[in-house]
Amino acid sequence: MAERLTRIAIVSSDRCKPKKCRQECKKSCPVVKTGKLCIEVTPASKIAYISEELCIGCGICVKKCPFEAIQIINLPKDLDKDTTHRYGPNTFKLHRLPVPRPGQVLGLVGTNGIGKSTALKVLSGKLKPNLGRFNNPPDWQEILTYFRGSELQNYFTRILEDDLKAIIKPQYVDHIPKAVQGNVGQVLDQKDERDMKSELCMDLELNQVIDRNVGDLSGGELQRFAIAVVAVQNAEIYMFDEPSSYLDVRQRLKAAQVVRSLLRPQSYVIVVEHDLSVLDYLSDFICCLYGKPGAYGVVTLPFSVREGINIFLAGFVPTENLRFRDESLTFKVAETPQESAEEIETYARYKYPTMTKTQGNFKLRVVEGEFTDSQIVVMLGENGTGKTTFIRMLAGLLKPDAIEGSDVEIPEFNVSYKPQKISPKFESSVRHLLHQKIRDSYMHPQFVSDVMKPLLIEQLMDQKVVNLSGGELQRVALCLCLGKPADIYLIDEPSAYLDSEQRIVASKVIKRFILHAKKTAFVVEHDFIMATYLADRVIVYEGKPSIDCAANSPQSLLTGMNLFLSHLDITFRRDPTNYRPRINKLESTKDREQKAAGSYYYLDA
Repeated sequence: MAERLTRIAIVSSDRCKPKKCRQECKKSCPVVKTGKLCIEVTPASKIAYISEELCIGCGICVKKCPFEAIQIINLPKDLDKDTTHRYGPNTFKLHRLPVPRPGQVLGLVGTNGIGKSTALKVLSGKLKPNLGRFNNPPDWQEILTYFRGSELQNYFTRILEDDLKAIIKPQYVDHIPKAVQGNVGQVLDQKDERDMKSELCMDLELNQVIDRNVGDLSGGELQRFAIAVVAVQNAEIYMFDEPSSYLDVRQRLKAAQVVRSLLRPQSYVIVVEHDLSVLDYLSDFICCLYGKPGAYGVVTLPFSVREGINIFLAGFVPTENLRFRDESLTFKVAETPQESAEEIETYARYKYPTMTKTQGNFKLRVVEGEFTDSQIVVMLGENGTGKTTFIRMLAGLLKPDAIEGSDVEIPEFNVSYKPQKISPKFESSVRHLLHQKIRDSYMHPQFVSDVMKPLLIEQLMDQKVVNLSGGELQRVALCLCLGKPADIYLIDEPSAYLDSEQRIVASKVIKRFILHAKKTAFVVEHDFIMATYLADRVIVYEGKPSIDCAANSPQSLLTGMNLFLSHLDITFRRDPTNYRPRINKLESTKDREQKAAGSYYYLDA
């Protein structure tokens, strides 16, 4: 028999509506015309069923479907043997599994919807892998035979026989208050099996909120609380799904140290993380996941940390000789061309005065500064140092304190603002929202090719805004912010909810747009890789968070980063292949050398 390609058919359950169409997929399928049941739709069926055995991959149904609900994907040919799990007919399937090793931290990197959380569920024993046979799932004996000879066999045997306890820190911490009642201290006391509560509350800065109700915590506080709840328990398998979202840079590093402190010779720690510099800092080795989001995901063999992240960025897996992304991602940072004298005249310069703002017992001092157009200013500081306050003062939403009875004059800027928290209230579709808010931009071909295409907004057009996921909302919000005509774009945490790949795309979109439109952007960002990629100048915030802080005037990337990193007491080097910033391990030779020389941030690789 000729070797046939393995292909999978994916029918999206929320898009396929057999009652609202003429079943074009079934009518146009050449296999159905020969009398075989390749596509079945009965009056009773909620969605169409496509038989992958009979499908010849012609793709006619994909083009004919009015709701774009069908994908037919040809898989790389060796994958058929190693399906780990499939949820049902015409749904997502996962190939292979990451291999955890006792006493080491395994990092998982890959886009959203590629199976990272599914892999965690399988490895924690919460989801029994069905090896792709969703109709007659295998029993554990067969599953163990299937993994025979790999490290996973020992791992699953231990889960079954030694009754290993696995704890997962969930990805969406916003849902925790629905499940957990009580105040922070009580919950941690109930869970505390290692007598680590007081130490962890110090490390994760939870002492300020120890008497607060879990329902009243902010995003960052919830995240740190969730990490603490996992870390105070005794378990053999610890899993963290995106531990750095909502956290500022200092808290991300603290969280990374807490995660590493859970290592014991016989325990497993697995982390899914989109902030690549944090992933780099906390992992011992890495598995990449590639494939087609929402359709199938493939887990690679474990690589060393540096190699794993570089493979992900390059989009090419050398061990399988397989390219999974068209272009590779690099971070070559040129010192800004704006320093040379003859170019200065061509840029419009703007100034803002020295101002102060007191809110309750928090005081912010802003040192006067200036900025030019075609420039991105990144604000670096911990949570609670007044970055959002400064943004709102520039936008004219907050008045600065009056000095000696007279008001401080802020020049009138026309401002477009993307807030940190995005809550969808719009009832209709994304298309209506864009039409209502940024009609001129979203019709403009330049805007479409610069902003909407790379952010993949087209695929979201007909979805209801209230049904979008966090990452989809973030992309729509970015598109709305850039689509509004303004002099200054204020963008608060554009990386939240985005996966590592989308973060890089989003930074490129912001950078290109600001240059083309000759505007200025102020960006608040905690993801280091994204912040260094975006920044032309940086504003560093100093002082005690939530009490008394100062915002310095904008300075160059090098001096600003050096100042900021010296407060955090960490040093950075650059990767020689793609120039991404890498955190030095604490007290390593490189770390000590750079601290002695006072160069915390390294520009040239």
